[in-house]
Amino acid sequence: MATTTTRRRPRRGSKGAPNSDLFRTLTDCTRRGDAAAAMAAFDAAVSDPDAPPRLAAHQYNQLLHLLATADRSSVPSPAAAARRVFSHMLQAGAPPSEATITSLARVTAADDPDEAFHLVATMKDKHGLAPRLRSYSPVLAAFRRTGDAAKAYAVEAHMAASGVPPEEPELAALLDVSSAAGDADKVYEYMHKLRQTVGCVTEETAQLVEGWFRTDQAAMTGKPQWDAAQVKDAIVLNGGGCHQLGWLGAGPWTVQRVRAEADGQCGGCKCRLSCVDIDMEETQRFADSVAGLALERETKANFSQFQEWLEANKGYEAIVDAANIALYQQNFAEGGFSLTQTTNMYSYIVGYVSLLDVLIIWYVKLFRYWLYAAIKLNRLLVTNDEMRDHIFELLGSSFFPKWKQRHRVKYTFNKGKAVLLMPPPYSSEIQESEMGSWHIPMEEKSGDERIRIWLCISRTGSCKEPDEVTATNGVVQEAPPTEAYNGVQQGLPENKAESITGGKRKDRD
Repeated sequence: MATTTTRRRPRRGSKGAPNSDLFRTLTDCTRRGDAAAAMAAFDAAVSDPDAPPRLAAHQYNQLLHLLATADRSSVPSPAAAARRVFSHMLQAGAPPSEATITSLARVTAADDPDEAFHLVATMKDKHGLAPRLRSYSPVLAAFRRTGDAAKAYAVEAHMAASGVPPEEPELAALLDVSSAAGDADKVYEYMHKLRQTVGCVTEETAQLVEGWFRTDQAAMTGKPQWDAAQVKDAIVLNGGGCHQLGWLGAGPWTVQRVRAEADGQCGGCKCRLSCVDIDMEETQRFADSVAGLALERETKANFSQFQEWLEANKGYEAIVDAANIALYQQNFAEGGFSLTQTTNMYSYIVGYVSLLDVLIIWYVKLFRYWLYAAIKLNRLLVTNDEMRDHIFELLGSSFFPKWKQRHRVKYTFNKGKAVLLMPPPYSSEIQESEMGSWHIPMEEKSGDERIRIWLCISRTGSCKEPDEVTATNGVVQEAPPTEAYNGVQQGLPENKAESITGGKRKDRD
């Protein structure tokens, strides 16, 4: 009886498969970063009519990534090569990904920024792909190189429409191109977007900012007169640290690199840096989200009554998480709920700081009561609760860390005596003063606020009269350390009610 032998088709990519040599070559070239050899192997395979290459989507992406990062001396025309690869990919029916379009845009941006922008702008309609920040970055960089401000603005507008917020490199590119174009309004807009996006800027961004303020266009832009009350109201509404009403003042700017002193005084212009809070709109949204969660997860009637009571009793100067204090360091055999610690804390605040209106909240697990009270009344909150639960992130979104830094007062006990550790006296973030000056913190990898460098940017006499400014302007000031302040916490001085009430602003009620 004759036997029939069935020949098994070689697995794609294995030894003996039609494209096994090409697969191995691409893998090896990717490992070595050799775009020229990879393209030579690809072109040879494509030109062979007897064995057309069958590539997977990730292999096309390997080729495009190699071309996007290739040295132009090794690949004379990477954009043309990338177009060939992408065309073959579509003909082969391999589905492109966001990484595919991003690599292709990165290659073509060097030769044709308009084509690169078109690729990114149409990837949603053509391929059902959502662009990411990395998709836009090479396009923005290309328009920055060409100095085409209008097209750079168009890229940013498309990013906004796609829900992709720019980060510091993209904002630096937009700042640079708008500064080169002398577009003061756009520079102002991107300064504030930078303020909202980053805490401290890199050296590269700092140099771009310094460059703008030294231009003639910057000196000629601004209001010689303005409504001081309107500016102050805007700063309060924004939580402090900025007014966003446009350039104030007239004349050339003085740009210095300085250090801030421990109490927040600028080492250059001598004005006081602000402790920046979240703005009024964010505060209201935060309070509403906490209330909504409480009404959903707790006894609705109880929390509703608490809201009504709090509305009628707004005069409290601080909120105390009494349960947190009572349980502080009680994790030992005889430990328990220490009323003594809470009593000591209350006596300290009332007796030494002369605050009679302190709201003590005893709920152990229902954090929403003390959190809601602190947010709604815009007061300081005495607690060691780190509030790391994911629910806090959901409630407060991106502005929760700023709120916590501004409002939480940590504590300890020294020989039974309560000690409060206050929030920092100023915020290390970009600030715009009511006199139109700017203070911009630079990155400090050590995290030591005493040595952080700030850009102090003001028009002559905008913060102080000329004869009030010290002769050391323009040089980095050494900020002397203090015993209590370590850049994060500061002990509460006795008999200073303003220290504990720093979280309130009655004009914001």
